[in-house]
Amino acid sequence: MKSLGKHVILELHGVDSNILNDLPKIEKIMTEAVQLCGATIIKPFFHQFSPHGISGIVVIAESHFSIHTWPEYGYAALDLFTCGDQIRPDVAVDYLKREFKAKHIHMMEIKRGTLDIPPEELKHK
Repeated sequence: MKSLGKHVILELHGVDSNILNDLPKIEKIMTEAVQLCGATIIKPFFHQFSPHGISGIVVIAESHFSIHTWPEYGYAALDLFTCGDQIRPDVAVDYLKREFKAKHIHMMEIKRGTLDIPPEELKHK
């Protein structure tokens, strides 16, 4: 059955706390991941918490990439939600794994918008 999109959920454990608390680095990694997979950036927004942690989202024409970090635990939760057949979330995942250098990674992929209609009637990129 065809779906409107893919939702990749990444859980990163054992990440250096300095990376997870570096707002410019997080924003760069996330926007690079979007560009590498072929998605179109609409607007990024990132927020640094005190004393530590970052939450951010990159709104893309094809949905969004988001991250929430807990530097004190070496943990980050990422969601990569993309619509269409032309975006390559697997390329973004490979890049994110390299850049975050996590000791342990758990990944799940969910098909979103599975519709019981003929594939030729799905109209999206």
